Amino acid sequence: MDQKTEPAAAGADRVVDLLVFGAGAGGMTAALVAAQQGLDVLLCEKTAMVGGITSTSGGTIWVPGTEQSRRDGVADSAEDARQFLQAVVGDRGGDRLREAFLSSGAEALAELEATSEVKLAAAKAHPDYVPGPGAAYGGRALAPLEFDGRLLGADFARVRPPRPEFMGLGGMMVTRTELAPLLAPLASAANLRTVLSLLWRYGRDRLRHKRGTRLVMGNALAARLLYSLRKQGVKIAFETGVAELVLEDGNVVGAIVNGSGGRQTIHARRGVVLATGGIAQNAALRERLFPAAARATSLAPETNTGDGVSLAEAIGAAVDDGHDSPALWMPTSRMGRSNGPDALWPHIILDRAKPGLFAVNSAGRRFVNEANSYHDFVMGMLKSHETVPSVPAHLICDASFIRDFGLGLVLPGARGLKAMLRHGYIVEAPTLEALAGKIGVDPTGLADTAADYNRYAASGVDEEFGRGSTVVNRFNGDPECKPNPCLRPVGPGPFYAVAVEPADLACSAGLRGDEDGRVLDAKGNPIRGLYACGNDLTSIFRGTYPGPGTTLGPAIVFGWRVAKGIAAGQALPQI
Repeated sequence: MDQKTEPAAAGADRVVDLLVFGAGAGGMTAALVAAQQGLDVLLCEKTAMVGGITSTSGGTIWVPGTEQSRRDGVADSAEDARQFLQAVVGDRGGDRLREAFLSSGAEALAELEATSEVKLAAAKAHPDYVPGPGAAYGGRALAPLEFDGRLLGADFARVRPPRPEFMGLGGMMVTRTELAPLLAPLASAANLRTVLSLLWRYGRDRLRHKRGTRLVMGNALAARLLYSLRKQGVKIAFETGVAELVLEDGNVVGAIVNGSGGRQTIHARRGVVLATGGIAQNAALRERLFPAAARATSLAPETNTGDGVSLAEAIGAAVDDGHDSPALWMPTSRMGRSNGPDALWPHIILDRAKPGLFAVNSAGRRFVNEANSYHDFVMGMLKSHETVPSVPAHLICDASFIRDFGLGLVLPGARGLKAMLRHGYIVEAPTLEALAGKIGVDPTGLADTAADYNRYAASGVDEEFGRGSTVVNRFNGDPECKPNPCLRPVGPGPFYAVAVEPADLACSAGLRGDEDGRVLDAKGNPIRGLYACGNDLTSIFRGTYPGPGTTLGPAIVFGWRVAKGIAAGQALPQI
């Protein structure tokens, strides 16, 4: 440690160049890149594990025009993305931040891949979520490569596991392409080989580990970042949360933390980065910013209590409401458990877009294109709720649908249906009228809706909501269903329903910042020494959800920009 700085940090228990709070994708990226630039970095994580929301996500990273997309044969351009975002976001603001993201995203990912274990592959088919000029079918969404958790040694236990509902056999991770072979292992020799390979690896893992060490999706990304931090020698303080930001002459010069060693003051010569996961589990901020109908359920870890946002606001930082929406939403079904927290099932792609299902509000009427993105589905639910009770809504289907596609926690082939009926998670009735009575919706409305839906299925044209008319609709539908991969008749009975409610999967509301992640006050001036990225920084897409990975992409890119800017700048005045 430079002894010249010690008097300037009088009263501090520790002195570093950069202090980062939160070990999600944004915080780990900022800490890693800053260390690569030669800074002395301390990464503080409130819990005993890294990953946060990242580790339980699909791990997709939305960054346009990357070297990875060209290398993988699905070239994309930032200019196309610029045109696309202009169409999607329009005049909602945030233009300078989006331009910073577009201009540096490819460089950030190229550098990370060259200097760390963050390895990515561009998806050949993973469409943007909304149509528009410049929209991409593939190449813009990137996924982390599979990672062997055994490389982490004891640190494997430091990677937050996925949601238990998304792991097979109590701890095995699989990719989307592996689901079909697992559900039909004897359908082909290839399926059988895939299943045997997965089970062999998982069986070996469980001899030594509490879960499988073959990591994919968000777990792979979190593990790759942790492995890179360890190789870089970055110091990580687990179970250490931020309690207070330390100010001197209006500059943030450090923080007071609570950890295993008690309460300590840490001086940061270059600044403090907030990446604490956003406001998801902060009751006061949820009540202030979230619509009442969407406050009950969150998919974020319970420890994401808005520490960074609330502490920054206390010293004058501006909190942005997220413009169109304070959060990015997921329709989620819930199954109560007597011996633990409820099981929450995010309805992502496996059922909503498939033909033979529709969603209704309490009037028994459809309110949205069910095949739209999860965020846009819930936005439709919340808009409908303003006039007709629509939270919860119900997904309606027949027995053939459950056989072919499953429904929430019920897997294709109706695996688990009887158990879910006993739990009351799935509701069954012989007729639509009887189903309406059981789930509390208007029976006439439900009957009329089913008749309309079946008429649309026959013609292939959804006259109300255009289901099956967009690229992402058709991509997530059933290609074997003609003429519309998202429509087929419902009935005869028995009929089934599952209730879904809004749950936030990430925050759009957060701290207002500039192109380099500097946190701004109410007048738009930077609070010197204070930075934010990830869910602590308000979304650059202003409450819209353009495509897969549009939370993790900016989190990583702005984590990189924050670190680069700090490393290139001057140290704060010494105190």
